[in-house]
Amino acid sequence: MRARIFAEENKKWWTLGAVSFGLFMIMLDNTVVNVALPSIQRDLNIGISELEWVVNGYALTFAVFMLTGGKLADLYGRRTIFIVGLAIFTLASLACGLAPGAGMLIGARVVQGVGAALMNPATLSIITATFPPRQRGMAIGIWAGVSALALAIGPLVGGVITQHLSWNWIFFINIPVGILAIAVARLVIRESRDTSAEQRLDLPGLASSAVGLFALTYGLIEANKYGWTSGRILGLFALAVVSLVVFVLLELHQRVPMLDLSLFRNPTFAGANSVMLLVALAMFGVFFYVSLYVQNVLHYSPTQAGATFLPMTLCVVFLAPIAGRVSDRVGSRWLIAAGMTMVAGSLVIFAQLDQNSTWWDIFPGLLIGGAGMAMSMAPTTATAMHAVAVDKAGVGSAVLNSMRQVGGSLGIAVMGAIVASYVHHQPPDPRALPEFIQGFQHALLVAAGIAFSAAVIAVATLRKPEHAEEPSGVPEPVA
Repeated sequence: MRARIFAEENKKWWTLGAVSFGLFMIMLDNTVVNVALPSIQRDLNIGISELEWVVNGYALTFAVFMLTGGKLADLYGRRTIFIVGLAIFTLASLACGLAPGAGMLIGARVVQGVGAALMNPATLSIITATFPPRQRGMAIGIWAGVSALALAIGPLVGGVITQHLSWNWIFFINIPVGILAIAVARLVIRESRDTSAEQRLDLPGLASSAVGLFALTYGLIEANKYGWTSGRILGLFALAVVSLVVFVLLELHQRVPMLDLSLFRNPTFAGANSVMLLVALAMFGVFFYVSLYVQNVLHYSPTQAGATFLPMTLCVVFLAPIAGRVSDRVGSRWLIAAGMTMVAGSLVIFAQLDQNSTWWDIFPGLLIGGAGMAMSMAPTTATAMHAVAVDKAGVGSAVLNSMRQVGGSLGIAVMGAIVASYVHHQPPDPRALPEFIQGFQHALLVAAGIAFSAAVIAVATLRKPEHAEEPSGVPEPVA
């Protein structure tokens, strides 16, 4: 009996390792491509607009199909959908590396995004179904640490591989990792799904949510290019509003909705999702524009720019599991509030940067921001997942991750709009640099205000979940 318990305990951590492999690939491909773009442009002889879609095609389908991926995981089995997503992602990575032109590369990146959208909600719902509440915060902390590590080392990995091999290898490295993750997933992950009496695929809900999220995300990505008041962008935002209203009305009246809107009656779940939206809104734009700042103002190389964020990343990687464990014991409310206050403080530090700053001026903000992110992200995720029943974990995870992706797109767009409002000249005009720095500083102060508002929402809405039951941690096999 003791040997069986020990084996099951070990299997939980092997399961965490398997889903972390997949998560690492997903998050790495959010950022690894950025520093390789000039090489891709030269080798494939493509224009700027096509180059933008090499990045945006992945981000767009990732955000749009996240909710669909969560529902499919609950419906058809989390392990099954995780493995299907892994296979799609791995094959699409091969196609990216072999792409002879822009069309195939962009198309393969879009398919990669679909694979990522299937995998990502499944990773979190598998963890929720595998670990009992007393261990879930620590497991999610490790999950968050892996995510942060992949996001931050992406530019560094991309720079090294592009410089010493070729841009194709930033995609080829996914293939052995994907094959290994599929093999391990089949061996160690126990299947689980939503076992409610009646289940079916909500096609009208899937279609309306996909159209709404596509229009919203596409509009946010392209708003600075075409202008926030252009007919194209206003039309996209109108389509997003109409589609999402239709989605809500459908879900309210469906007998078996794709998204159970009653989840949002739980103030802790609603509050955690609001915090995640605001965290992403504040921080994604910061990562994007601080990267531009260190390259365009401080004249760092792409590899140096990627390495700049390593102190922040290491803080998140080492502190996120600890924060998750602490949240299991004392709750997340004040931990998240303190973390987001620290993030706001780090953004105020970044807002003091100018053309005479050095890396040592950035360093304190990186440490404070990294510690604040670690104290915020894992407990926010754990709180949201504690607030949903295990059989709804796929959809709950998808909602949370959709909030992060949409918040990130909105953050880049908002910061871009603020910066653009100050920039009236372009290099080599000497007035361009002071204008960029002024816009950069004001955008960071706005981001600091957003981060602090997330701390206020955390205090107002989040409550410690009651662990009335301690499940065995290993779901029963599903036939």
